[in-house]
Amino acid sequence: MASDLIRITGMNSGLDTESIISAYTSKANARLTKAKGSLQRNKWTQDAWKGLNTKIYSLYANTLSNNRLSSAYTKKKTTTSNSALSVLAGDAAADGVQTAKIKSTASAGYLTSGALKDATDGKTLEAGDDLVSALGVDEGSVLSFTTGKEDNAKTYKIQIGGEAADSDTTVVNNMTELANALKKAGVNANYDQGNGRLFVSSKKSGEANDFSFAADSEASVKTLSKLGLLDKKTAESAAKNLGFEDASAMNKAYGTSAVASKMAGSDAVLELNGAEFKSDTNTFAINGSTYTINSMPSDPNEEISITTGTDYDAVYDVVKDMIKEYNTVINEMTKLYNADAAKSYDPLTSEQKEEMTEDEVNEWEKKIKDGLLSGDQTLYDVRQAMIDISMQGISTGKNGEALFGTDDNGKPITMYLADFGIATAGYFDTEEDERYALHIDGNSEDEVSAGKTDKLKSLIASDPEKTIRFFQEFSSRMYDGLYKKMSGNSKLSSIYKVYNDKQLSEEQTNWEKKITDIEDEITAIEDKWYDKFSTMETLLAKMQGNQTAVSSMFGM
Repeated sequence: MASDLIRITGMNSGLDTESIISAYTSKANARLTKAKGSLQRNKWTQDAWKGLNTKIYSLYANTLSNNRLSSAYTKKKTTTSNSALSVLAGDAAADGVQTAKIKSTASAGYLTSGALKDATDGKTLEAGDDLVSALGVDEGSVLSFTTGKEDNAKTYKIQIGGEAADSDTTVVNNMTELANALKKAGVNANYDQGNGRLFVSSKKSGEANDFSFAADSEASVKTLSKLGLLDKKTAESAAKNLGFEDASAMNKAYGTSAVASKMAGSDAVLELNGAEFKSDTNTFAINGSTYTINSMPSDPNEEISITTGTDYDAVYDVVKDMIKEYNTVINEMTKLYNADAAKSYDPLTSEQKEEMTEDEVNEWEKKIKDGLLSGDQTLYDVRQAMIDISMQGISTGKNGEALFGTDDNGKPITMYLADFGIATAGYFDTEEDERYALHIDGNSEDEVSAGKTDKLKSLIASDPEKTIRFFQEFSSRMYDGLYKKMSGNSKLSSIYKVYNDKQLSEEQTNWEKKITDIEDEITAIEDKWYDKFSTMETLLAKMQGNQTAVSSMFGM
């Protein structure tokens, strides 16, 4: 490392020692500059390979890995005769026609209280008004509020005014506090002061998420009535349990009224092929498929037809997306391989960068980076392996079975990408860096082949099994071919790397060590010559001192 000491020389000799010492270290400094440039190129080369390798590995590990399997092409499409029901078919859905009936839709429970008015002045009850004095509710009256059904049911006690009867009871004095207590019980609740009504609703749809106020005694019926929370159904049930002929008789006896509106939470019911299914939402998961009720049909007895079949467009997209990703990788590899090597450009030193604008520096470095893999043999080998596989014919699978049948002579029929309308374009139809890209005839997104007849779609529709077998095998061969290029070399490369990452990393370490060694060498040269010049300056200073003393002695 260069010394940080400040050296002052040449004061007595008048020599430009800095320039002299710089001349002694010039060759070493030139080697240092070259070594730093080589290190920078090495780092940029590693970055270039890392970026490309990421894309190659993604094609290998995701797209090709998935497309080797038949499940990648198991795409189903379902249509219904009425938009009231929609179906998302699962991979295991059987092709054919089913029938369904929508018997009910799922809904949340809703309760709207009667309009509440202050008993003293007839004005609409305000949110903060005391319930005991304003509505005449007996102080200490308890509401029993239940959410859920059966094993999941929870009951809460809400007391109107007074001291809490026990620790499980919540005391409220006005409508704001009542709404908050209901919210804590797990429902939505809000008092609309403008209309004088309390609105309560369950947070989820379905019978199991409904709620209710208990009306099992004269006191509870009267309390609910005064709060405007007694609805007709609850009143009828209470009348029956309390021994009245009907709700009218009970209301007459107690002086109560059922003015609340209550809509019970309900389940959706779907009849599918004669079997009945229930759901607390409007969605059903049945045999791997998802059925969604969007509305009730105008005719509740309507039989809705559900038709399931292969989604040919989705299968087409699987192939199209794979070819698109393949092209992205191939085109980038070709561009990197064909790039100008820019051999006359060396990485800039700090001093050179200071003399240039930021744009000039970026442009200079871009020329170097773009050409780092120019003519690279490893890059060529990987790209060529992919091209070779794309041109190969496919006739048999890994077990030697004939994938597409046999010809008249009993030999396996061979098929190529071209048989599916997929091939490279003409030499003069594309840019130089895109000449190895594949084009699908009839692909509306590809200006090169958009106007051609779409063989791929036709074959998917007419013979989906043959098409799927071909692209499964094609993906498998491309997958295996890339694995061979990234299987790893214990000395030069790691697993899943198509380039010699270990070698490049070792070269980086070597350049870093070499730079340190050269810097130490420069420091040693500088120290040696600074010591020599320092000794000379000391001697000259002594000589000048002696001369001055002699002159002074003789009056000179």
